[in-house]
Amino acid sequence: MDLLDREGTARALQELTEVTHVFYAAYQDRPTWAELVSPNLAMLTNVVDALEPVAPALEHISLMQGYKVYGAHLGAFATPAKESDPPHMPPEFNVDQQQFLERRQAGASWSWSALRPSVVAGIGLGNPMNLAMVIAVYASMGKELGIPLRFPGRPGAYTSLLEMTDADLLAKGTVWAATSPATRNEAYNITNGDMFRWSSMWPRIAAFFDLEVAPPLELSLAEVMADKGELWSGMVKEHGLEPTSYAEVSSWVFGDFVFSWDYDVIADTSKSRRAGFHEYVDTEEMFLRIFQDLRDRRLIP
Repeated sequence: MDLLDREGTARALQELTEVTHVFYAAYQDRPTWAELVSPNLAMLTNVVDALEPVAPALEHISLMQGYKVYGAHLGAFATPAKESDPPHMPPEFNVDQQQFLERRQAGASWSWSALRPSVVAGIGLGNPMNLAMVIAVYASMGKELGIPLRFPGRPGAYTSLLEMTDADLLAKGTVWAATSPATRNEAYNITNGDMFRWSSMWPRIAAFFDLEVAPPLELSLAEVMADKGELWSGMVKEHGLEPTSYAEVSSWVFGDFVFSWDYDVIADTSKSRRAGFHEYVDTEEMFLRIFQDLRDRRLIP
């Protein structure tokens, strides 16, 4: 359904009378931060307006957020970020969405939760925010061209602290927050539980692809990888890969975004730990597992 179509959303959801849990992760992109607010708030509002009257057993609405709540996309922010940190100057649609749920929940029988992962990594073609795929394709093309693996981001990003969130771990955390009585009407940072620097992770990634590591060189992936479609098509044919288009495996703008963080991007997860969520994923093992999975699926050579 088109969640921006209020009447269409109501028609599409009117039969879901037995729904108990809503997991909301829809997103509409726009050119500016201010323009993001209206469509993203409207979509969530349309869903709640459509379901609440027809689903008397509604128990919980789960909202997917991120570190934009803390201003991570704007520059250096207070770290480790805590759920209790004060908001930054708007606009910020994540904050508006949560405030909408807070107001709407008052007096209602359902509850809400907000999940705040770091950079999410998993398997997903066509995802514009897939860092693992960025690295895998970047390294695979370097291997094909016979060049060493260079970190392409800002010099400061190579040594800053970062954390990740495994997609499977995030799924577990989302279900936990939606079903545990102790988590009603709260926001939670959800991460793997460890931190790293690209300066130490990069050689391990290079080793997986059997590549040498060369000193970092700041460059725009969106620019230097723009002409690599023909190279990718040749790799697909030569290595017998699944017939995926270059557009499906390219997330270069997002890669540039993450690799530009020349400041720490970490959050405090003690709130979720205290509330009972104790899942943990080793980030290095996560990267290598995802790369191997991509290789086993014949998505990369």
